[in-house]
Amino acid sequence: MSAEQAPESGFQVKWELVGHGWARCQLAEGANEVSLVAGYCTDALADLVAGAGGVYGEPRTVRFFFDAEPRELRWTLRATGERVEVTVRGFDDIGVSPDLPDSEGEVMWRSTYPRAVFVHAVLDAARHVLAEHGEAGYRATWAGHPYPVALVQDLRRHHLRDDDCVLPHDLVRP
Repeated sequence: MSAEQAPESGFQVKWELVGHGWARCQLAEGANEVSLVAGYCTDALADLVAGAGGVYGEPRTVRFFFDAEPRELRWTLRATGERVEVTVRGFDDIGVSPDLPDSEGEVMWRSTYPRAVFVHAVLDAARHVLAEHGEAGYRATWAGHPYPVALVQDLRRHHLRDDDCVLPHDLVRP
């Protein structure tokens, strides 16, 4: 992608630690916005970063979920070429929902992006949370899960190699 094609869709992912073992993941694009809550029972930021990494390669579907006690927030990323359809569905009871088909969940977010736009937004969110908390602060606030440094570095490597993005990507440590 050239400088004129840099990801400027307005799509943003924001990750905020909002208390011991709780995070808010905000997806926004223009006037559309959803705020998703995740608890420490799943390593949600690591799952998001790993899921984003799964969109490289052959057309595929990647699934992961956030434990939002008692809810499940199920993510589905369908990658085809250089496009990614992002769908997040909410289920009322995480104890029951793993056996439910996607169609049983409430669609909370659905949109399709160029892969570069989606991945850059995930990397940007991960970069900002590290800059704010550092690795030690992240682990302390996120109830023992370490900041996913290796996953973020792998995703960054794929993104720079395959998407030729010209925007900043350095991990910022406090």
